[in-house]
Amino acid sequence: MEPADWTTPGAYQVTDGVYRIPLPLPFDGLKAVNVYALVSDEDLTLIDAGWALEAARTQLDEALATLDRDVRDISRFLVTHAHRDHYTQAAAIRRECGTHVALGVHEQDSMRDLATPGAVTLTEQLNVLIRCGAEEIVAAVHDAMLVNAVNTEDWAAPDEWITDGQELATSNRTLTAVHTPGHTRGHVVFADFHHSLLFAGDHILPHITPSIGFEKQPGIAPLQDYLNSLDRIAQLTDLRLLPAHGPVTESSQERITELKQHHERRLQKTHEAVQNGAITAYDTAQQLTWTRREYAFATLDAFNSMLATIETAHHLDVLVLRGELSSNVIGGVTHYTL
Repeated sequence: MEPADWTTPGAYQVTDGVYRIPLPLPFDGLKAVNVYALVSDEDLTLIDAGWALEAARTQLDEALATLDRDVRDISRFLVTHAHRDHYTQAAAIRRECGTHVALGVHEQDSMRDLATPGAVTLTEQLNVLIRCGAEEIVAAVHDAMLVNAVNTEDWAAPDEWITDGQELATSNRTLTAVHTPGHTRGHVVFADFHHSLLFAGDHILPHITPSIGFEKQPGIAPLQDYLNSLDRIAQLTDLRLLPAHGPVTESSQERITELKQHHERRLQKTHEAVQNGAITAYDTAQQLTWTRREYAFATLDAFNSMLATIETAHHLDVLVLRGELSSNVIGGVTHYTL
């Protein structure tokens, strides 16, 4: 039975042979990530893996024990995308047990950079902030000591690169990988059409909107990629939504409609900010409110100020693609005009 709080530790049956296992994250806002265990007598496949943290490993061990399994029984990890709360525990368990790890092929560039000796976090995001005219946020990110060395062991390449449309069989079900760029360039979701399930990773979340293009090697227009990916999943049959963050919900189509409406509202508000005199993405972000609670930009911490500014830049770039705004780079900073 599902708990009232989806982050409560345990293994919760979604349907025959599928269990949702929430694992903890060290964040105030986002407290857990869902790992899905596909269980049969013959094999055990995990979709996503969690962050390589001691607390996450303990909760995974305890959850698998309730299913009469342990990490040595995992035949493979199917990872939706190359973020640390999805990939790094798979890499750690592979070092221990030799478990097979598979990841979307379009994550190769980011994975290569993350596995390079001397790699540090947030380098590309800081470059984007400079182009946004947000030098103050760059300084705040450094002051908050958010730029850290990468543990390259956690980013060793997977054993298999998953391609769009690839069918991945377990002993009792077949998953179809669908490439859904936006959140990251190589994000994939896994559709079980026979059982009407969508293992959606961070592409479609029930209560929040995913960050866009937050990766080591972001795409050129990640928000447009994301909107196109929503359209692609909308063309599928309606599926039960198994997200990486939040409870299982019944309709992928219903949530896609809500997400598209959200981004259209944000695009309108972004356009209005430029009409009201905003020039850069940083100017624009400060005119908008943030999260469902509509916080003022000035109340956000350094990390969320960074995310908000970069998301605003992506919305501005979509408006440029649509022909509603023009952009021009002046002194390394992108300026937007009607």
